[in-house]
Amino acid sequence: MLHPGKSARMIQFELYIEGQFVYTQRSDGLIVSTPTGSTAYALSGGGPIMHPKLDALVLVPMFPHTLSSRPIVVDGNSELKLVISDNNETYPTISCDGQKDISCAPGDTITIHKKPQKLKLLHPLNHNFYQTCREKLGWSTKLGE
Repeated sequence: MLHPGKSARMIQFELYIEGQFVYTQRSDGLIVSTPTGSTAYALSGGGPIMHPKLDALVLVPMFPHTLSSRPIVVDGNSELKLVISDNNETYPTISCDGQKDISCAPGDTITIHKKPQKLKLLHPLNHNFYQTCREKLGWSTKLGE
């Protein structure tokens, strides 16, 4: 996640996906999430629920300055580049799953891509993704139940 750090000021950055310019955004930051990481945080920012078998990333703007900034789902193998605007009055921070904070400066470039090593997640044999969603999100059950 890219965010203003301890500042309450918005930040400005450019987003590139696979080397293609997407937009310049003024916002409180950007959440980059996989189907199994930072999902709840992305969901609270208006992002989608992604099935864990998807190989995708979701990019969720945090309180964007315009109403046209919407979450984007991209291929999980995409390379993302965030270019911090020289116009920022603050030094934004990159937070990685709340575990590691990295300070950035105006003009810095952040590159995000998938690691070559895969993470293997284990679930009980009877694990049901949709049942978990129903329980955690309070979705209704089948008619008559």
